[in-house]
Amino acid sequence: MTTTDLPGRAGPRALAAAWSRAAAALSRPVDIAWLAAFRALFGLTMCVSMARFIAYGWIDQLFVKPSFHFKYWGFAWVEPLSPAGMHALFWALAALALAVSLGFLFRVAAPLFFVGFTYLGLIDVTTYLNHYYLASLLALLLAVSPAHRAWSIDALLARRHARSVPAAWHHLLRFQVGVVYTFAGIAKAHADWLLHAQPLRIWLGSRTDMPVLGPLFALPWAAPLMSWAGFLFDTGIVWLLLIRRVRPFAYAVVIVFHTVTRALFPIGMFPVIMVLSALVFFPADWPRRLLARALRGAGAQAAREGGPDPSPATPSARRLRALGLALGAAYCAVQLAMPLRFLAYGGNVRWHEQGMRFSWRVMVREKNGSVTFVVRNKQTGRTWHVSPRAYLTRLQEREMAGQPDLILQLARHIREDFERRGRGPVEVRADALVSLNGRRIARLIDPAVDLASVRDGIGRASYVLPGPDEPPPHLRPL
Repeated sequence: MTTTDLPGRAGPRALAAAWSRAAAALSRPVDIAWLAAFRALFGLTMCVSMARFIAYGWIDQLFVKPSFHFKYWGFAWVEPLSPAGMHALFWALAALALAVSLGFLFRVAAPLFFVGFTYLGLIDVTTYLNHYYLASLLALLLAVSPAHRAWSIDALLARRHARSVPAAWHHLLRFQVGVVYTFAGIAKAHADWLLHAQPLRIWLGSRTDMPVLGPLFALPWAAPLMSWAGFLFDTGIVWLLLIRRVRPFAYAVVIVFHTVTRALFPIGMFPVIMVLSALVFFPADWPRRLLARALRGAGAQAAREGGPDPSPATPSARRLRALGLALGAAYCAVQLAMPLRFLAYGGNVRWHEQGMRFSWRVMVREKNGSVTFVVRNKQTGRTWHVSPRAYLTRLQEREMAGQPDLILQLARHIREDFERRGRGPVEVRADALVSLNGRRIARLIDPAVDLASVRDGIGRASYVLPGPDEPPPHLRPL
């Protein structure tokens, strides 16, 4: 008896057969129209986003004015350009995004846009937003895709218009969008959101002066109703978009939901990105059918015409495709692992923040706090009480106040600053008082710990105290 004959056990042949079937399904050609449309819409959206930074003065506010920038772990080497360089970079990114949209010099423009936009996100942690992270991921996927092979200037110049792409690209983009919605819903499955309607109750309470809807937000049932609506939308919308018969209605719900959230909360381009990204759940030929319906007659026939079918794959092409599928599977594994890494830390992720970023925890916590740093000279015993405002902008201070790793970074920077000015060697402790989602104020950082001697890393942060609703450290699960 071979291993493949054993009941309940998959042998190497069975696994190889399963992989072959999956590879064949993922390699199946589908209409390229969906990918070309996504490229055009995404590039145009990012071009508008870069233009908004230029028009509203956000470049100086976020990248030029700060004298100190918070770094991601492992990326302390990333520094901003000169003021002129930062402004030039945004103009360049706007031009690159437009080139991506038009499919012009795509193989150059798309990777450069990905690198440049990702660089912006790495300059300062306090500028992190979920939709910036999503935009970087989508830019990466587009950069390595064949999105320029149809409905593009590149295809027009080359006089070669592809008609299809492997179905793997369609599934990969669907997976990425599905991960965002699904984990955003899972992140809301806790008592704060579902039972106490927090932090939505806090935010709606500040919107009661809005025309028409404002008085409704003051009603006791408004926040719980909207909290459950948000939870059900995030956890269920992907499954509804996958069902053909209800897909148009589900997409209408997507538009309404993101329009309402954009009107209520200052969340930038996130609603626009999600509305256009949800289009990947429609059949691959939706743009071609839409264009045919609009043009009708002879024009519709021209819209349906495409290039020749792909030629049979050579052995080298098959090996390259297998490598691509393996890399796609690895990418999907990372996208699943990142939101789940909080499980390794235990406790309340909304309090200690370890595993918070890059996890699609959208709008699940409101933190208000204040931090004062206590600096003590080790030799003389002299003590200084230092306000973060001596080093940070108002935005940076607000973001830092509730994020322990940023408090740690500033503490180390204060030590370096004091020692550079001849006031060292010093210890730096933090008196950090924080309220999470309307709870009573509690200490976030152990005031007995010299933060200047603590090294940042991906391990559990022992200098963070348990939250108001957490058990003492010796009772927390490892």
